[in-house]
Amino acid sequence: MDTFKTISDKTGQGTYTEKRSKFLAFSHHVTTVDEVKALVAAYRKKYYDARHVCYAYMLGPERTESRANDDGEPSSTAGKPILGQINSRELTDVLVVVVRYYGGVNLGTGGLIVAYRTAASAALDDAETVTRQQEETIRFTFDYARMNEVMRIVKEMSPRIISQSFDNTCEMTVAIRKSEADTLRGRLKIDKPKP
Repeated sequence: MDTFKTISDKTGQGTYTEKRSKFLAFSHHVTTVDEVKALVAAYRKKYYDARHVCYAYMLGPERTESRANDDGEPSSTAGKPILGQINSRELTDVLVVVVRYYGGVNLGTGGLIVAYRTAASAALDDAETVTRQQEETIRFTFDYARMNEVMRIVKEMSPRIISQSFDNTCEMTVAIRKSEADTLRGRLKIDKPKP
């Protein structure tokens, strides 16, 4: 499988209210922890008067990097239910932030779990789910004399060209569907990188 599910760049939004506590949820397409940190910091600044800014994210086509943050709520009552919504949809490269305004009435752990899960679900429902191809980036150099041959192969296999420079030694960086990377390397006569 070289495809994965994520959401588009449009921010998904959802709200949930329970016993005067208000939960505002936002889902974002992200690809790095730095993006996550910047977005969470922006929400903390924008909703500076909120009691909690909880979040969860999943990163990478293989869905290997994740984190759930309760931001002061009882352990596993906020971040885990948010992450659970991301996981139940098998999404990756996604951040969901849920901002809570406390309404003066404690919801208890069960009530909190339901509230965060429902708010996160609404934000993901509002987002557009998209399927992306897992790509591999290939950087290679070749002699100017091979230009026509290389360009013909690139045209036939149509990888996404990231950068190219043509001089005495030409250099190209392309991204191609992971399942086709070895074929492209073979046709271009380049060695597979050592792990």
